[in-house]
Amino acid sequence: MSLDLSNPFATPSSLEYEMPPFALIRDEHYLPAFYAGMEEQLAEVQEIIGQTEVTFENTVIALERTGRTLLRVALVFFNKSSSDTSPALDEIEAEIAPKLAIHSDAIKLNPALWLRISKLYDTRSTLNLNEEDLRLLELYYKDFYFAGAHLSTEERIKLTAINEELSKLEAEFSRKLLADTNDSAIIVDTVEELAGLSENEIAAAKLAAQDRGLDDKWLIKAVNFSGNPLLEKLTNRTLREKIMKTSLARGNRDNENDTKSVLLAMTKLRAERSALFGAASHAEYVTSQNTAKSPENIHAMLGRVAKSAVANAKKEGVVLQEAIYDSGENFNLESWDWDFYTERVRAEKYSVDTAALKPYFELEKTLWNGVFYAATKLYGITFKERPDIVTYHPEARAFEVNNEDGTEIGLFIADFYTRDSKRGGAWMNNLVDQNFLFGQLPVVVNNLNIVKPPAGEPTLLTFDFLTTLFHEFGHALHGLFSQVTYPRLSGTSVERDFVEFPSQVNGMWIFWSEVVDNFAAHYQTGEKLPQSIIDNIERSSTFNEGHDTSAYLQAAILDLALHQISDSDTIADVIAFEAKAIADYGLDYSPVPTRYRSTYFSHIFAGGYSAGYYGYIWSEILDADTVDWFKEHGGLTRANGDHFRNQLLSRGGSVDSMQMYRNFRGRDAVIDPLLKRRGLN
Repeated sequence: MSLDLSNPFATPSSLEYEMPPFALIRDEHYLPAFYAGMEEQLAEVQEIIGQTEVTFENTVIALERTGRTLLRVALVFFNKSSSDTSPALDEIEAEIAPKLAIHSDAIKLNPALWLRISKLYDTRSTLNLNEEDLRLLELYYKDFYFAGAHLSTEERIKLTAINEELSKLEAEFSRKLLADTNDSAIIVDTVEELAGLSENEIAAAKLAAQDRGLDDKWLIKAVNFSGNPLLEKLTNRTLREKIMKTSLARGNRDNENDTKSVLLAMTKLRAERSALFGAASHAEYVTSQNTAKSPENIHAMLGRVAKSAVANAKKEGVVLQEAIYDSGENFNLESWDWDFYTERVRAEKYSVDTAALKPYFELEKTLWNGVFYAATKLYGITFKERPDIVTYHPEARAFEVNNEDGTEIGLFIADFYTRDSKRGGAWMNNLVDQNFLFGQLPVVVNNLNIVKPPAGEPTLLTFDFLTTLFHEFGHALHGLFSQVTYPRLSGTSVERDFVEFPSQVNGMWIFWSEVVDNFAAHYQTGEKLPQSIIDNIERSSTFNEGHDTSAYLQAAILDLALHQISDSDTIADVIAFEAKAIADYGLDYSPVPTRYRSTYFSHIFAGGYSAGYYGYIWSEILDADTVDWFKEHGGLTRANGDHFRNQLLSRGGSVDSMQMYRNFRGRDAVIDPLLKRRGLN
């Protein structure tokens, strides 16, 4: 199938940085490009296996060169479908997802191709390859092996069917969850019910309601995780309870958007697939490919943290219960009370009012004078907004990123605001992957879900969104700084339980004195955030860590439990199963619900993190140890930035992740800095 040259995906983009030509791309362009791209890549693969001689160049590098049309359309489509979907895009994804799974299997399960790769791998010591070439060969071998290329014909046929069905279910889970999340928005009848919120927050709720045709109402949209940031300010306990209970019920309301049957089918199929590889579970199959190597290693680490975390959470709960009594109330602490009274305790005990901090964190100033400023000081890079560059949505902004000497690094696309067409959470992805093979510079996207204020009003960030902004930009730097030859090794192409590490490190600069002094100023008065408040924030840094660590660990344990079932196991009741998994770990404490319940756990059922959600805290061990290194070596200096960039951020997946860390740090990481940070030591 040849692709009509009028299709924007038919040829590489001629725009700067090969930015996709979004002004030309229409919904009707996607499917023809997908089908033509798959056909083109299969023909290219046939050319490879048709050659008699087997060399690194005509097999591995040749494979790197295949599928360019397919990659162009896939990068654009899946960015668009996650950040600005529509019924038409949902239909396309439902059709193409299983086709892409079949296509991938047609390549990775091809016996002739596997024979060539395994032959090269077995003789790799004689091939005279450089470090990056050898790494590429090893990763291709692992990619094909863990795809099932070594299996029997019968097993490969079964595997292909499983993969096809899983791709359908993943798309279905994502579609159902987005719909139910939109349906889980809370409609508020009177402004009095919103007591405690700022004028801007109330105006944003009014605007959200108007966007849905509810002109005489206010709307509180559901967020990705359990609960809602507004719970810390709403004085109306009945409304707080409604928000929390509705949040926890997402995907579990026995309606057309209920996700339980979908996720159960997925866990069952994943277990069946792992059995084909001789693995006891999907978790064993997945972790064997990551730095953790086994579920047992993960449990050894999480078990060390869990006991202290829940003990601290319960101590925090005692303090919050006292705060309830001190306020003249006589009810028992519940999950919908936690954030509200945590803020009261912070204000009274530590003189920290996080709601009062928002005026100091105006988005534009935080972006330019905080996020970008820290990157400039550390790495010498500069930023220039390019409003002339057309992106995939009017709210997605393009920034050109250059080195200190003026050479181009790539494009950074920032898409900050929530909308009904965007999935929840925050994430980074690429529209173009850096590589020298095709001479491409990176185009990197950050998506957040900040509530958009009314026109003319400033965007004031909660403390959570402030940390998310820095965190996601850490991912962006990982993609932007990539300096590798091959697309397979580009940017964030590292083990899943390593990928969060560089982004977490970037969060250390938020309250670094030189950085915070440059961006944290009251948007009306210009007053800088007082040092006394910063000191109090740091003094209170371990307060509520028991809650946050316990909520996170519950989700991580739930992910592992769902994916440690064998192919012969059956989960009869999703909710009962997750309650038991959490209780068995000693993490059950009702005022602290899991950060994600199974029914809206998009990380593991629609986001590629299955049996991998533990990676956040696994990576945080490296992060906390790295923060100590920066502090020991003088902090925000070009020398430190260059070392981190050269030894780690620029290397992509061209070096084994833990070896890359050792090259940077000079030794393996230790867990003690993490325990200290979270108050668990």
